[in-house]
Amino acid sequence: MERGLKTKFMNEKILHTLEFNKILTQLEEYAASELGAERIRKLKPSTSFDEVVLLQKETDEAAHVLRLKGHAPLSGIFNINPHIKRTQIGGMLNPSELVQIGNTIHAGRSMKRFIEELIEDNGLEIPILSEKVDQIAVMTPLEHDIKNAVDEGGEVMDSASPELRSIRQQKRRNENRIREKLESLIRGRNAQKMLSDAIITIRNERYVIPVKQEYRSHYQGIVHDQSSSGQTLFIEPQAVVDLNNSLREMQVKENREIERILLELSSKVAEAADDLLILVEALESLDFIFAKARFGKAMKATSPDINKEGRIQLFKARHPLIPPEEVVANDISLGTDFSTIVITGPNTGGKTITLKTTGLLTLMGQAGLHIPASEGSELAVFQEVFADIGDEQSIEQSLSTFSSHMVNIVDILKHVDHESLVLFDELGAGTDPQEGSALAISILDDVYSRGARVIATTHYPELKAYAYNRDGVINASVEFDVETLKPTYRLLIGVPGRSNAFEISKRLGLSEEIITHAKSFIDSESNEVENMIASLEKSRKEAEKDYEDAHIYLKKAEMLHQDLQKQMSEFYERKKEMYEKAEQKAAEVVEKARIEAEDVINSLRKMRLESGAQVKEHELIEARRRLDTAVPRLDKATGQAKTSKQKQKLKPGDEVMITTFGQKGTLLEKTGNNEWQVQAGVLKMKVAEKDMEFIKSEPKPEPKPLATVKGRDYHVGLELDIRGERYEDALREVEKYIDDALLANYPRVSIIHGKGTGALRSGVTEYLKHHRAVKRIRLGEAGEGGSGVTVVEFK
Repeated sequence: MERGLKTKFMNEKILHTLEFNKILTQLEEYAASELGAERIRKLKPSTSFDEVVLLQKETDEAAHVLRLKGHAPLSGIFNINPHIKRTQIGGMLNPSELVQIGNTIHAGRSMKRFIEELIEDNGLEIPILSEKVDQIAVMTPLEHDIKNAVDEGGEVMDSASPELRSIRQQKRRNENRIREKLESLIRGRNAQKMLSDAIITIRNERYVIPVKQEYRSHYQGIVHDQSSSGQTLFIEPQAVVDLNNSLREMQVKENREIERILLELSSKVAEAADDLLILVEALESLDFIFAKARFGKAMKATSPDINKEGRIQLFKARHPLIPPEEVVANDISLGTDFSTIVITGPNTGGKTITLKTTGLLTLMGQAGLHIPASEGSELAVFQEVFADIGDEQSIEQSLSTFSSHMVNIVDILKHVDHESLVLFDELGAGTDPQEGSALAISILDDVYSRGARVIATTHYPELKAYAYNRDGVINASVEFDVETLKPTYRLLIGVPGRSNAFEISKRLGLSEEIITHAKSFIDSESNEVENMIASLEKSRKEAEKDYEDAHIYLKKAEMLHQDLQKQMSEFYERKKEMYEKAEQKAAEVVEKARIEAEDVINSLRKMRLESGAQVKEHELIEARRRLDTAVPRLDKATGQAKTSKQKQKLKPGDEVMITTFGQKGTLLEKTGNNEWQVQAGVLKMKVAEKDMEFIKSEPKPEPKPLATVKGRDYHVGLELDIRGERYEDALREVEKYIDDALLANYPRVSIIHGKGTGALRSGVTEYLKHHRAVKRIRLGEAGEGGSGVTVVEFK
């Protein structure tokens, strides 16, 4: 959807004040064609909510394509509109103009195929870009006609027509004959003496030789030119006159045939004029959209959410015209709990940047550009953005600084309403402080009453109390580091600015007596306000530190919780597998023992029959029964082998299984007939002997997610990332990590080495093959990182 005629744009003055034009200059560098650059130069912030949303969406789609593919095929686009219009009135295009048309058709076809393949192969949802390329008609025949007739240098090729090829073949044969005749002349016996130079040249489109003036009579023919000194004449010898005439005729035929070819191609262009004009418009739009996306990518910008409610919420916002290594990111909030921010404090730097950052990012957002701020930032669509920033003193009108500011403010107050963003820099400055602060309060009240969103800076201390007396207004300041005597440029919303004059003077060496004497001139009320602000700053810094510490602990806890969940999941999975294997192995062992026991019993029975040994049959049957009952059956719930129940004499310290709870415990003391006190975890309970089973084997140690090094607990992750490490350093890290993982009793870990040349993977594999505790190693599966990851299982 293109902009309609009724779209309203911002006034030019604000674009200059907030340096939006400098943004366009930077953006223009990312255009692939003059068409896109021209579109960028005309870009203005829109005041239509629907249009701003659409502009942001199209930039989002292009940014998504760039993230996926890294580029878009937009080279070879030219502004061919004038060429098309000339063919529509019967004009003939020259070869270079036809080349531009052919290249533009090719660019459109490439872009159309690129977007369609993205949608088809990747399932990408880019409806706006899809709609743009749908408008592009396939004009391959016209493109091929042009490419077959004209080369990239703008020359009509022999392949343009059979007639042209025939003419040029004759022409070349004729030229060869002329050269042969002339070369025989310049190689003659007296040629070196009579010719100025032994070369063949061209004058008036005819082949000639340079003859010295005094030997003119020796070369019969036509003189076409002479040197500036008159000592050399350029003569067409009579022997080649007829050949030159013939060559000239062929040149005329060639020109006529070329003209016919160009007219024919121009006619074909005229027939496709409508499709070509649509193509140009679509490519111009696509170039413009992808330029916005590339610009945003270069700035590490994000797409803001757009609202109609006058709400601004910027996270880590950066001024785009300040170098990245110097800019300070700030959080700026306006229009939710408060509609006016008053930034107070001395001129320590940073207050004006806050105004310009807010205003410029608003203009960028309404122009469909991504903004240099973190994800989740939000911007409103304002009908007008007003700013009174900097010294706009009018020399012609001989106005003072205060007067020039007031003229600007008066003009703002004529137009401001509830859909406006107003930025005042040093409101009320340049006049008597008492009158200036009173005017500033009155102006703020007037703009606030109209429902506008306002950010104002001032150095008047009277305005610190302004926010406390009015709902919807909040104080703010820019942080100043008294230790370094430099501003940090951090915006502190909710904290009014305080004067740092005494602290700065003290740091610079002013005596304590003078500072104390100066403080005596400050009234008690001002002192109380300054002390309150100092207390607020101290509390804020402490709260920020506590928040950062809590955030770090939360992140560590979340990481530990995730690893523990993953570890427990793997533990139970492996536990089940081990139980099944143990049961199968035990059954195999017992079966083997049964077979051997049967052999023994058969032998005993045979011995009894043969020698009369006193082994009774019922004893043999009992022995076989005991053997059958010895076959273990694992209890999947408890993990204990079930055998025929045997009475076990219990004693304190024995480990038992409390069958009613499925929980292990340790016997403490006997409390009655067939009743014991049992320690189960942190609980002590009385349990009857019938409700517990004696555990013969030693309990396995519980997995320990924390390993201890140098007396300090630290977290051992389930993955080790050694990508980018040197070979020797990486193997040392792997060796230490395997030891830590074994200490933590992990069943399985992953080592991320990347794909690369494979050297790092080979080294890791070779080391793990020979490690005594490693049971098995394998490359990761598709969902685990593939050949870039080695999964290690321990014994």
